[in-house]
Amino acid sequence: MNQPAALSAKASKASESTIFKILIIIGVCHLLNDAIQAVVPAMFPILEKSMGLTFTQLGIIAFSLNMVSSVMQPVVGFFTDKKPMPFALPIGLTFTLFGILGLGFADNFAMIVLSVIFIGLGSAVFHPEGSRVAYMAAGNKRGLAQSIYQVGGNTGQALAPLITALILVPLGQIGASWFTIVAAIAVILLIYIANWYQQRLLVSPREKKKDVKTGKNLGLSKDVKNTLAFILLLIFARTWYTSGITNFYTFYAIKEYAFSIKESQVFLFAFLVSGAVGTFFGGPLSDRFGKKNIISFSMLATVPFSVIIPHVPPTLAFIFLVLTGFILMTSFSVTVVYAQELVPGKIGTMSGLTVGLAFGMGAIGSVGLGSIADWIGLQSMITWLGFLPLLGLIAFLLPSDQKVRECNQLG
Repeated sequence: MNQPAALSAKASKASESTIFKILIIIGVCHLLNDAIQAVVPAMFPILEKSMGLTFTQLGIIAFSLNMVSSVMQPVVGFFTDKKPMPFALPIGLTFTLFGILGLGFADNFAMIVLSVIFIGLGSAVFHPEGSRVAYMAAGNKRGLAQSIYQVGGNTGQALAPLITALILVPLGQIGASWFTIVAAIAVILLIYIANWYQQRLLVSPREKKKDVKTGKNLGLSKDVKNTLAFILLLIFARTWYTSGITNFYTFYAIKEYAFSIKESQVFLFAFLVSGAVGTFFGGPLSDRFGKKNIISFSMLATVPFSVIIPHVPPTLAFIFLVLTGFILMTSFSVTVVYAQELVPGKIGTMSGLTVGLAFGMGAIGSVGLGSIADWIGLQSMITWLGFLPLLGLIAFLLPSDQKVRECNQLG
């Protein structure tokens, strides 16, 4: 076998095998990135007391963080689909490093907003490129690969209550600056990933050419546009619900159950950890039972628990929060893969659109739900929040996995 043929065989074998080492490292980086991002909502009880911020101002902080990330993610994905940039990953986390450092020393509301914008920029660069790395390392196990990658992020978010209880409560705002160490570790790991990414492009240039060629035809037929619209509506419902629980349930537990900040964080931690576990299982389950089925199940099976949570005593609320987090988040990585397969050749754009939109909807949800809580009261807002997953009925309008594959082939 001559050398070009050997390289071609090597590239073909590499594209079919699942590279778990890379998936684990990019998953760990996702954990570190999102743990840093989780510091922002984790600081809400601290900032509310130290600076006397209103729920609306706290919502604006979350809005600044998430909206920058959501707007930039599809933009980053669009450009890197055309021209992959492996070293954008460590550069993006360097922005995050400066942002978290500024957050620890900010002495006014404007400085806090500026700092979280830097964190948002770093996240905007990381997510679409990180998802591309997971896709490149996935082989034939795309659902599993995306779950490994996404569960890292959700685990990082789940650390927020522990960050609050163990670091921010005893140290206060200055404790956020300690996460510059976390950011530095992520930058080092991403330099390794960037080198692998660059080598992969050299070994498998045909993948890059295929992506660029297919990317010229977005395949945005009427059916594809409608399907994307349905996916985005489902993301809206899921993200507004998780945003409401993540940003405001601790205040609800403190008020309704007379909990301390630490006690309320235990409930939030349980919700987020179960969500991370659900994210991990969602991918393999979708590989076996189909993406549409898992998306439909995750939304509608959540409803009985989400509706009851505000009306039960603390022990039952804890159990229902765990069940809600697990069931709802099984669709998180699945919607990303579904969109990527719906529009082939636009891995970064679809990842940026679906994950970025999740951040954006969370941003709008933070401001909207915070304003609603100021207007009608926190208890009423949490009560009505439980009905949002009913929008999951839209999932029945999604085309089957087989139809998506057919659209893929036609595109």
